[in-house]
Amino acid sequence: MKKLFIAVLSIFSGLFSVVGQQDAQYTQYMYNTISVNPAYAGSRGVFSIAALHRSQWVGLDGAPSTQTLNLHTPVSNSVGLGLSVVHDEIGNGTNQDTYIDAAFSYTVHTSEEGKLSFGLKAGGHLFNVDFSKLRNYGAESNLPNIDNKFSPNIGAGIYYHTDRYYAGLSVPNFLETEHFDTSGSGGSSFLAKERMNLYFITGYVFDLDYRTKFKPAALVKAVKGAPLQVDLSASFLFNEKFSLGAAYRWDAALSGLFGFQLSDQLMLGLAYDREVTELGGASFNDGSFEIMLRYEFLNKYKRVITPRFF
Repeated sequence: MKKLFIAVLSIFSGLFSVVGQQDAQYTQYMYNTISVNPAYAGSRGVFSIAALHRSQWVGLDGAPSTQTLNLHTPVSNSVGLGLSVVHDEIGNGTNQDTYIDAAFSYTVHTSEEGKLSFGLKAGGHLFNVDFSKLRNYGAESNLPNIDNKFSPNIGAGIYYHTDRYYAGLSVPNFLETEHFDTSGSGGSSFLAKERMNLYFITGYVFDLDYRTKFKPAALVKAVKGAPLQVDLSASFLFNEKFSLGAAYRWDAALSGLFGFQLSDQLMLGLAYDREVTELGGASFNDGSFEIMLRYEFLNKYKRVITPRFF
């Protein structure tokens, strides 16, 4: 039964479905904003590098894993540039997706504190499927492999923020690429099809006292043919060093969040998810883990006086 479950998971999750594909998900989405919204590029005011690894459903052979690398920096008072790399894998290499995108943002001051940024991104997607690896899970396939098929990508977003509040709306991929036809007659049956994912993010920082800050945040992700995803989180920042919080993915998972500002430049973030569905109670599923590292190049002209909470 376990092998059968993995085979079904690999086929339907790894190859997506004709209904619609969702982008990779993150619990620490608040530290990975540029992956979904190019208008975020340069908003931290310094050259920032962040790397994140997610292992989903640990203990389940062939379960998804995701790695991201993000770089972004302001190049003037109005312009920011960035680069995002996302690698997503399922089935021990059966299905691999790699997204590489360059981001550009332009910011205007709407008030003394408020800034509104407009972002564009452009890049591409490498899609690789090795059906022969399904034999490892007791499944056979006569389908042809897909070897690093490239498809272009363009996206856009807007992002408004002050020192305490932020909100953003974005579509990371406007192009709905159909990877190949399985009907054999030029019909509309496809193994994999890119879909537009719409993201909305928001959050606010409250000062509880001079040592403690509180930030509720939310992410909403919508894609045609898939359930609406809603992530709600609440985090506390203590002494501008430690952050601790919890998150809830609607009808999917509960999460714990921990962050530690190791220095003015280096931050470590950890997250653990436990599904609230039947999968969460399975003996072979030990939950999902994330680890994030962020390093920022500070100098005497662009020094962050207090760690930014978003």
